[in-house]
Amino acid sequence: MAHPLETRLTAKQIAPTAMRLLVLELLQRQTAAVSLADVEQQMEHADRITLHRTLKTFADKGLVHRIEDGSGAVKYALCEDACTPRQHHDLHVHFHCQRCQQTICLPDVAIPPIQVPAAFQVQDMGVVLKGLCDRCSAR
Repeated sequence: MAHPLETRLTAKQIAPTAMRLLVLELLQRQTAAVSLADVEQQMEHADRITLHRTLKTFADKGLVHRIEDGSGAVKYALCEDACTPRQHHDLHVHFHCQRCQQTICLPDVAIPPIQVPAAFQVQDMGVVLKGLCDRCSAR
C-alpha cells in the first residue's frame, strides 16, 4: 500500500521523488503559508533551485496555491483536493498579520462573486486582509 504522501502526489500526477515527499511533509505541518526562504530555512541541506522547482511543480499541478500578500515574497499553502492545474477551487481570503508576518488561509471566508465588465476575463484573483492575527491581537 502506498504512503499517503505518495498517494497525494500521484493523484496530482506528480512523481513522488524523495525531495517532493519531504517538501509535501513540511507543507502539511504548517499552520501558515510559507515562502521559499521559509522552506529553505527548515530544509537547510536542500538546494534552493530544487526547492523552487518543487514548489513551482506543486503550484502548476494544483497541489499548492501561491499567495502574494504584499510582503515581497510569494507564499505557498496546500490546496483543497479538488484543485486542478487549470483551476483552483479553494478561492478564499488570506490574512497577513502585520506583527508576526504570518499569512494564514481562511478557507471558511469565501470571496463573494465580483462582477466585471463583459469584455474582461478574470484569470486570477486573491484577497489579502491585513492587520493583527488572533494571537497577536490577544497580546
